[in-house]
Amino acid sequence: MFRVRLDNENPILGFASGKVQRNFIRILPVNRIKIVVSSYDSTKGHIICIFKSKDSNN
Repeated sequence: MFRVRLDNENPILGFASGKVQRNFIRILPVNRIKIVVSSYDSTKGHIICIFKSKDSNN
């Protein structure tokens, strides 16, 4: 579980799902992510994609 701050400054609880969870992809605080917000609870969502930051050396 990850605490995620959206672009509109709302906090949301994110869960790793799909290939992110299966391949043990690391999520760092500098990474931008794509998250799908649950239609039942707007404070939870699934992290489906990770975009690496441009200033990262990795």
